[in-house]
Amino acid sequence: MSTIQVLTSDDKKISVKIKGVSLHYANALRRICLNGIPVFAIDTVDIIENSSVLPDEGIAHTLGLIPLKTELKGSDESSRVMLVLDSEATENTKVITSAELESKDQVVKPISNQIPIIHLAPGQRIKLEAYARLGRGTEHSKWNSANVSVLTNTDKTDEYVLTVETAGSLEPRQIIIAGIEELSKRLEEFKESLVNLKE
Repeated sequence: MSTIQVLTSDDKKISVKIKGVSLHYANALRRICLNGIPVFAIDTVDIIENSSVLPDEGIAHTLGLIPLKTELKGSDESSRVMLVLDSEATENTKVITSAELESKDQVVKPISNQIPIIHLAPGQRIKLEAYARLGRGTEHSKWNSANVSVLTNTDKTDEYVLTVETAGSLEPRQIIIAGIEELSKRLEEFKESLVNLKE
């Protein structure tokens, strides 16, 4: 019988003890927790005005790396959320942060208001519309649900400790639960493909 026991847990990291499973299954869960769970990230940016020294591509790249809060329930692969930014430096140099990145969704928004985006000199302005979508880290690292996902052995057979540190989009416990559900789903799909192959 396989079991999972929470060893330590806080808002950034969780460690669980997994018993009664093979190394292959435990490692598959580790990989899914790292980059197999869909989270929101900015994927498309429409620059309306940019008089800063940073090119449009640099701004788009920076925005894509800002972790966004994600709610898995009610979201599907086609979900898109628009975020807008319209800011200008008047008399002094200004640091534009994620606090000024306004989301049109109540949940999907930057995990922090203090993430720097760009410096504007007096008279410079940035205005844009950004679109976030669900993706997986297997496509690009900006969609990784975890920064760290490590599997270690214990002194017992078929017993492992999985430690996951969230990138911020999901709570650590959510990553573990979603990872188990995703692994179960993939195994069922694999079983079905084997049955169809035999037929």
